[in-house]
Amino acid sequence: MTRHFLTLDSIGRDGILVNLELARHLKSIKGMAQDTIAGGRLGLIFDKPSTRTRVSFEAAAWGLGMLPITLRPDELQLGRGETIADTARVLSRYLSALAIRTFEQSKVEELARYSTIPIINALTDDHHPCQALADVMTLQEEFGDFAGLRVAFIGDGNNVCHSLIQAAGYLGFTLAISTPEGFEPKAEIVEAARANCRENGGCIELGHDVRAAASGADAIYTDVWASMGQEKEREERARIFAGYRVDRDLMALAAPRAIFLHCLPAHRGDEVTDEVIDGPQSRVWDQAENRWFTEQALLYMLITGEERWERLG
Repeated sequence: MTRHFLTLDSIGRDGILVNLELARHLKSIKGMAQDTIAGGRLGLIFDKPSTRTRVSFEAAAWGLGMLPITLRPDELQLGRGETIADTARVLSRYLSALAIRTFEQSKVEELARYSTIPIINALTDDHHPCQALADVMTLQEEFGDFAGLRVAFIGDGNNVCHSLIQAAGYLGFTLAISTPEGFEPKAEIVEAARANCRENGGCIELGHDVRAAASGADAIYTDVWASMGQEKEREERARIFAGYRVDRDLMALAAPRAIFLHCLPAHRGDEVTDEVIDGPQSRVWDQAENRWFTEQALLYMLITGEERWERLG
């Protein structure tokens, strides 16, 4: 049965931990394991523009000996009436895996339904599981263990927030989410993660008080107030989210060892100030780099079906 990566639920707690172990090894060798999947081919479809996702996946594929093939919407017959099912069937004959960055989660799920190769969700409006893997790798590098960690997520209960919620449920850390009213994460994602917390530890807290969420946090995480596709809402969102900026005063409420995280790109002066993102507590550049290694580990896991790093060099 073909293994896909549509959300963190696709690999669960054990898969996340395996991914982190593989990613740590790949980082130690700078991603150079070119004999591992030599001759493999990774397709990349971008319905949404990308910097980190495209470059990190291309670097990850090349480091495994794969050929990355990037496709824009205007280069595909999907825009001319070909069905998602037919596209999945055809690309399965050419590629070893396919990553797609798109809008609807249902599109990724339909590709997976008709594909005989691994489909990877490289971002949808509902989930960003590749980002969450890099997030938890960064937390692990900084703190070692997840037990007892408190992470504050400040801002919109969006796709990044959803995947971080799933990560907290599987890894057992506390995630304190502070959003404006009406911008909370989806209830069904929260409830599923809370069920996992009962088994793995940690908890998911929801609220609107940024100071309460940030107090004593080991990490403070934020994202843009208006995501891609929400540009028309930017002025209105800037008004609503004005009290959700991460600045020096908010960071001062966190634990002394606290770090700052952001999935990038950052809108400096909106959700975060320069003094925080460029300051000594910031780990955003490590976080971005870790996309490379967690995605490389993910490709290795999905394509080879192996969960050990001996073949990685």
